[in-house]
Amino acid sequence: MSADHSAATTAGRSLEQWPLLIVVGGVALGLAIAVFATDGWRAGSVVIGASLCVGALERILLPRRNAGLMEVRGQAFDVAVLALTGAAIITLALWVHGD
Repeated sequence: MSADHSAATTAGRSLEQWPLLIVVGGVALGLAIAVFATDGWRAGSVVIGASLCVGALERILLPRRNAGLMEVRGQAFDVAVLALTGAAIITLALWVHGD
C-alpha cells in the first residue's frame, strides 16, 4: 500500500466522522465564547448545550452506517444522554443569576 493510498484512506475515514465533528466544533465554539467573551459564560453554555442537542438530533436522523463515532451504545441511550445533558446545560445557563 502506498503512502498516497494510506493518506487518502485516512482522509476518507475522517470525513465519515462529520456528525461528531459538528458537535465537537460547537462545543469548542461554546468554550471559546465562555472563555474569551466578556460575561460570555451564559452564551457559551447555551452554545455547548445546543451542540449536544444537535448531536441528539443527528443520532436520531442519521442511519446507523452514517452515525460514525456518534454511535456509542444503543440509539435510545445515545439520544437520551445527549438530549438530557444538552437540555440541562441550557436550562442551568438560563436559570443561574449572573452578577
